[in-house]
Amino acid sequence: MHDFKKLDVWHKSRILVANIYRLSKSFPKEEIFGLTSQIKRSAISIPSNIAEGCGRRTNKQLAYHLQVALGSCYELETQIVLAQDIGFLTKEEPGSIINHTQEVAKMLNGLIRKIEKI
Repeated sequence: MHDFKKLDVWHKSRILVANIYRLSKSFPKEEIFGLTSQIKRSAISIPSNIAEGCGRRTNKQLAYHLQVALGSCYELETQIVLAQDIGFLTKEEPGSIINHTQEVAKMLNGLIRKIEKI
């Protein structure tokens, strides 16, 4: 069992969730059950799966949940691009969120590699 609260990637992913919530406030109200909901769920999935994996008994289970969190990063990045394609975001808005998402993904990849070596 690992203490997820000590992981930088968990803290960074929580900041990402807060930024996603702020960003998605500008989405059309009729999208509340569509792309808005999906983007929020993908973002929330990242720190949630990190925490869940840390609560598991084996490193194999931890690595699995970190991989799920990584998949949610890629899902979130795709949804942000789609939001821009649809016109919910300007061309400039997604830049920092996508960079943040990619940074979390890199951190997860590094942690997964480290855990799999143990």
